[in-house]
Amino acid sequence: MKYKHIIFDLDGTLIDTESAVLISLREALKEICNKDYSQEELDFVLGIPGEIALQKLKINNIGLAKSVWQDKFKSHYSKVRLFPFIEEIIDKIKEKGIKVGIITSKTREEYNEDFLPFGLGDKINISLCIDEYIVPKPSSEGMALYLKKSELKPHEALYIGDTIYDYQCANGAGVDFGLAVWGCKRFDGIQANHFFNTPEEIINYSLSIDG
Repeated sequence: MKYKHIIFDLDGTLIDTESAVLISLREALKEICNKDYSQEELDFVLGIPGEIALQKLKINNIGLAKSVWQDKFKSHYSKVRLFPFIEEIIDKIKEKGIKVGIITSKTREEYNEDFLPFGLGDKINISLCIDEYIVPKPSSEGMALYLKKSELKPHEALYIGDTIYDYQCANGAGVDFGLAVWGCKRFDGIQANHFFNTPEEIINYSLSIDG
């Protein structure tokens, strides 16, 4: 099948932010609530907007907690990295005449701070952040907006992500889903059209698409 756009989630798919996110959140919660959380207790926050994560943790002052968390995250930014071969993947996809997009739960400010420093921003045709589509994954709101902006039919797009929220976002809009297995923590309920065990497998897949 020839897709016209291949769309990526960001955290856990293109960039590895897990360590920085969880360490900074644990530090923020310790400072605000004077409570120690294990990594297992906080794993659920991966893939959802920070504000939603804090609501689920029943934090009273969301604004303060979010600000402290962001400051802590910046102090651990050195831990954020691109997954291997991401730039090569994007280049190979574009060589096939396929456009590259991003739908992320990050805010636009977080996108600018966490992703653009890797120098790939000019290779992305369309990027949508939570500020623009408002209703977070697993809602298909972001995907519906992407399809509208790109003038695509659902079968013309492939969304690649690492969580069930990403799968539900794609599935609800009738878009094929590729699972980024390297970033996935929980596989239950994910019925992907494609399973990519490593980023390199996306390169091989993109090379097999008819140009």
